[in-house]
Amino acid sequence: MVSAWPRIAPIKEDTLESGLYIVATPIGHLDDITLRALRILQEVDLLAAEDTRHTRKLLQHHGIERSVATYHEHSSTASMVAKIQSICAVGGACALVSDAGTPLISDPGYELVRAAQDVGIRVVPIPGPSATIAAVSAAGLPSDRFLFAGFGPAKDTARRAWLSNFAFESATLVFYEAPHRIVAMLADAIAVYGGIREACICRELTKTFETIKRGTLSDLAAFVAQDSNQQRGEFVVLIKGSDQGRAEFGQQEQDLLSQIATYAPPKIAAAMVADYLRLKKKPLYQWLLESKNSVD
Repeated sequence: MVSAWPRIAPIKEDTLESGLYIVATPIGHLDDITLRALRILQEVDLLAAEDTRHTRKLLQHHGIERSVATYHEHSSTASMVAKIQSICAVGGACALVSDAGTPLISDPGYELVRAAQDVGIRVVPIPGPSATIAAVSAAGLPSDRFLFAGFGPAKDTARRAWLSNFAFESATLVFYEAPHRIVAMLADAIAVYGGIREACICRELTKTFETIKRGTLSDLAAFVAQDSNQQRGEFVVLIKGSDQGRAEFGQQEQDLLSQIATYAPPKIAAAMVADYLRLKKKPLYQWLLESKNSVD
């Protein structure tokens, strides 16, 4: 019988230098953490966490016993900075962690970092897990350039308008989405980018029910809609960038184009709007075709 892997203790070094450490923690699997991060979590004088329950599970898993302070979007940044400043003033060290992954990615921690820097506190990033980087690495979509957009608006109309801002972005698009909105978000993505645009859904990364599926937006929307299990958990949605290049027009211009296209063929409508607004005709025409395909 093969024995389990032994627990690897954090490497002991000299006393931590004074400062605020921004520590990346696992996005799912609790063993996805660096030895340096474990040492810092154990030795800092103050550990601030978005949700102390999540952080305590991680600490217990790695045999670390310590107190954890709370810092989230409703906390007082000034109060927390004062605590950090008093600790650092006597040579101590502090750390900030989020619920999962790298802090400050789609969370409000940047306010604490800015405030700490403004009073002269050294800020030290401790790299590690990131749902964005994990998804990009496994999606099978172009990874030389990608644009992280995070969470979009909750309402359908606002979300479509927001998604349209990236309609002709050539870089791979990276979105986060909540389980109760994933079906609607994919439907809106089809309406804006067209059903044939290639994309990838990464669900529950590094967890038991991890799913990574690539296909067209129409294929992925059907896949999620037909299986309620695929509507649970945390999502990273990646959408391939436009082959038409970036278009310098937004929602108002698209509305004008749509209105003219109700009275004229796509090529003529695109030519008219391009001439009037001094834009390139090809992206306008492609947007009309993709919009038509999403409706058909």
